[in-house]
Amino acid sequence: MTESTTTARDDAEHLHLAALAAFGLYAAAWARAAERHGSPDAAPGRASGVLLTGAATFRLSRLTKAKITRPLRAPFTVVDGPGAPAELNETPKAGRRVVGSRLSCPFCLGVWVATTLTGARALWPHATRAAERTLAAVAAADAMQLAYARLVRAAEGEPQ
Repeated sequence: MTESTTTARDDAEHLHLAALAAFGLYAAAWARAAERHGSPDAAPGRASGVLLTGAATFRLSRLTKAKITRPLRAPFTVVDGPGAPAELNETPKAGRRVVGSRLSCPFCLGVWVATTLTGARALWPHATRAAERTLAAVAAADAMQLAYARLVRAAEGEPQ
């Protein structure tokens, strides 16, 4: 391994540690705000609340792949090609990997989205639940659209 490779790896590790620290501060800020100003009945609590937040997190974090949000990711990612319907597969740009990987990975962004929704629920429970219900409904509608398209292809004898 060359010295420049080692230095690049060390720099990448420092950037990932900085991103982890930023997330820790972000979560702590939400926790502090919830503690000072939050509603006591705002926590997801029941399984239905956790599932609602999960469905909303799923849908919102899938925007990391959506064609419509490509301009927001453009400074940080390069398009590799088409992905799932209405989605793109992207790779982070060199020198912008930490931000690019979070903006192009629904799993990476999902942690931030779930933290945001959980914190927002503590401060604005009614508005957050409404937003979560909307996102969950869109996720369900997307699943139904994909299932319908698959049924039509099957009925017409097209290969799946």
